Amino acid sequence: MARTATITPLPFDVRLAQAGANVLLAVLTIVLLAAAMWWLARLPAFNLRGITVEGDLAHNSPMTMRAIVVPRLTGSFLSLDLARARVAFELVPWVRHATVRRVWPDRLAVQLEEHRVAALWNAATSDERLVNTYGEVFEANLGDVEDEALPRLSGPAGSAARVLAMHRALAPVMQPLGSALESLRLSGHGSWRATLGNGVVIELGRGEPEAVAARAERFVRTLPQVSATYQRPLLAVDLRHADGYAVRLKGVTTSHGSRN
Repeated sequence: MARTATITPLPFDVRLAQAGANVLLAVLTIVLLAAAMWWLARLPAFNLRGITVEGDLAHNSPMTMRAIVVPRLTGSFLSLDLARARVAFELVPWVRHATVRRVWPDRLAVQLEEHRVAALWNAATSDERLVNTYGEVFEANLGDVEDEALPRLSGPAGSAARVLAMHRALAPVMQPLGSALESLRLSGHGSWRATLGNGVVIELGRGEPEAVAARAERFVRTLPQVSATYQRPLLAVDLRHADGYAVRLKGVTTSHGSRN
């Protein structure tokens, strides 16, 4: 004859006490694990014993990096904050970006990307800085710059990328003039002014790179006609006229040229 067993549920207060005990046990386990990890991370066996740096190292010596980075690295191999370590390396002059990773059991591997200089920034002021190829302004020792023919760019705060893009658009257009585009300035009102290596100043007016470059290209294409007529050195150009441009030649007050 089969027997039927009846299971009587535990009272609510007993079940609540069991649940509370389980939660307390889980919390205690987490606390103990965290304490164990904290203790383990600080064992001498896990001290950080070396850093391997690779990538762009043209402008920084090991001594410079050690002086700037090491005081900012806190913790052991296990407890070191990699994000803060990356920031520490990016504080080193010329470093644009750093990638930091752990290498078991006690080293860091760092990959550096340095700034590639494209131009001087705000060269007419005492706060002279540099612009990289991404159009980002950065500070570094100007004595470390090897290229003495860098263009000189200036403009309102936050406009470096725009000014660099305009310089890249105009530089090849200006080549037939026989003198490099030495400086380019964007005014607070959005107007462009270029200066060639021979001192010729070109007022380019407003606009984006494509439109301004097209305006300059028409001027460069027709300039030989003006030069042949007057046979005088060019001093300044104004391309802000709707139906042509004005040039100032040595010994001649003003001459108008057509854009056609």
